[in-house]
Amino acid sequence: MKAIQVPDYGGSDQLIPTEVPVPEPGKGEALISTAYAGINFIDVYMRSGVFKDLDTYPNSPPFTPGMEGAGLVEAIGPSVEGVQVGDRVAYCLEVGSYAEYAAVPAWKLVRVPEGVPLDVAAALQLQGMTAHYLTHSLFPLAPGNSCLIHAGAGGMGQLAIQLAKSRGAQVLVTVGSVEKAEIARAQGADHAILYRDVDFADAVKEITSGVGVDVVYDSVGQETIRGSLKCLKPRGVLSNNGNASGPIGAIDPLELAEAGSIFFTRPHLADYTSTAEIRAERSGDLYRFYLEGNLKVTIDKIFSLTDAKSSHDYIEDRRSLGKLLLDVDQRS
Repeated sequence: MKAIQVPDYGGSDQLIPTEVPVPEPGKGEALISTAYAGINFIDVYMRSGVFKDLDTYPNSPPFTPGMEGAGLVEAIGPSVEGVQVGDRVAYCLEVGSYAEYAAVPAWKLVRVPEGVPLDVAAALQLQGMTAHYLTHSLFPLAPGNSCLIHAGAGGMGQLAIQLAKSRGAQVLVTVGSVEKAEIARAQGADHAILYRDVDFADAVKEITSGVGVDVVYDSVGQETIRGSLKCLKPRGVLSNNGNASGPIGAIDPLELAEAGSIFFTRPHLADYTSTAEIRAERSGDLYRFYLEGNLKVTIDKIFSLTDAKSSHDYIEDRRSLGKLLLDVDQRS
């Protein structure tokens, strides 16, 4: 089968199109014929070696990257329940989606309802469930709450804006251009801050009359984390749920105290999707919102499987205006 392989940690030139054997589904696994694979920053972290020492997302070159996909169940291994051959399914947090076929633990699969295209199904897995757990679980937003979402025009950011607004929160975002500000506002953001033009922490304090926000969802990392600390109310919550600009390094606990006794967390999606039931609940919410017309999924660009390198260059240059996908089976 056609697949992308990472022979060694490094830049996007390590994404090599190649031919590898079709995997055999083992006990508890299903073989998925991949229609679409999602492009996410977690793929960049794995390819570059940022995540090479993590137990949560183990990887070691050579490997096929990709942590999210959607397609059809082609075959099932022993002891598989809940899915059968021919089912339309999607999944995330299982490495290997940059390939025509992937063997995936069946418990990680979620059924895709009729009316949800497979490209949308893929887009609502990793980024969708991240936006869901951030707004519904990590800090369950409610009317009267306020939040700051960095990278508001990206794939996850646009979904998080809509989910936060659906829960009644005031939503502030940072963006890098006027075009991105318009995109964020179109998704419901109350305020879009051009972080290249102003100090975003000062802007947040001005918008909130000096009070600050209840929670900051920071997927940018190194460039923004200390500014994010300044945006919070006393005893607010800072979530560092990504490192698009690089790892943040160390934070002295006293910085959290001086910023107002801030609660700081660096979450993994895996801990918020740890059972089949939780995955079904989160994805079920997202697919229902989509089918009801209450959640817009913006697919910015679709690359061919063999053009995986360009997809990583695109996301690392922070040009994304929505979800990025690989069209693995161009007949889909």
